[in-house]
Amino acid sequence: MKVLGIESSCDETGLAVYDSEQGLLAHVLHSQVAVHAEYGGVVPELASRDHIRFLIPLAEDVLQQAGIDKHVLDGIAYTAGPGLIGALMSGAAVARSLAWALGIPAVEVHHMEGHLLAPLLESDPPRFPFVALLVSGGHTLLAHVAAIGEYALIGQSLDDAAGEAFDKTAKMMGLGYPGGPVLAKLAASGRSGRFQFPRPMTDRPGLDFSFSGLKTYALNTWEQNQKHNDDDQLRADIARAFEEAVVDTLSIKCRRALQQTGCKRLIVAGGVGANQRLRQQLQQLADKHQFSVSFPRLEFCTDNGAMIAFTGWLRLQAGQSQSLDIDARARWPMEELLPLTR
Repeated sequence: MKVLGIESSCDETGLAVYDSEQGLLAHVLHSQVAVHAEYGGVVPELASRDHIRFLIPLAEDVLQQAGIDKHVLDGIAYTAGPGLIGALMSGAAVARSLAWALGIPAVEVHHMEGHLLAPLLESDPPRFPFVALLVSGGHTLLAHVAAIGEYALIGQSLDDAAGEAFDKTAKMMGLGYPGGPVLAKLAASGRSGRFQFPRPMTDRPGLDFSFSGLKTYALNTWEQNQKHNDDDQLRADIARAFEEAVVDTLSIKCRRALQQTGCKRLIVAGGVGANQRLRQQLQQLADKHQFSVSFPRLEFCTDNGAMIAFTGWLRLQAGQSQSLDIDARARWPMEELLPLTR
């Protein structure tokens, strides 16, 4: 079975072709960073228009790279939510129209399920059950994963997601857009210990997260110390303290989730999953406490078509597909997903 996957939930247009026998054949990605940079954040209307502009050319490109014609496709998978509704509708409209024209089934894919299953694209995929940390610009959550489609949410962010807090903190210090990766890079030159930031919600039971206060703490630290002349080093030191606080908080909650569920396997996915300090700290934690931790390759941490094509293939082969109606959803709880039936 050959499946075309289309991802258009926010500000990246990703397409891929997955083959059930050969694996991932090709994937392409168009980023909208240049489109939104001058506004300091994603502008939904511009995002939708950019998806429309690039979806068809990218579809032609990925099919060419895969070495196949569109008529040999067996199905099309597309992100139906959660995300920006206009961006979702752009990808869904192209996917449904192409599926109808080719006479093949189309299947909706949950954006976060795509991220959650991205580590399964690797050569040594994790086995079920496991705990999943999904950490990105829009979501931070912990889920117990018994099988594909069987997800129990055990912790989530009560306000800003970790990636969102990264971006907002970077913006406060004038680091531009997208600020998260810039802040993480800057943190490497920061001095550990100059500032001590709190580890929010780690002093109480539970697996929920809260990063809004940490962002405010960073802002206050920045404003109180700007009287010094070492602004470049100040930025780096604040970035280091902020990143260490986020990584420590995520690590503490992951360890707690594994203890609570009795699982010995952890997977980490989403854009913040590319953070090197987080990867190193979780690997050290895994070695110390004898559990395994899996990450997708860096290019599959951020939004991409490969995770949508793969997840769509799993659901199509289980006999799941949707009618011609387009039901894109800005919000879509993972608990509503159907388990695989065969």
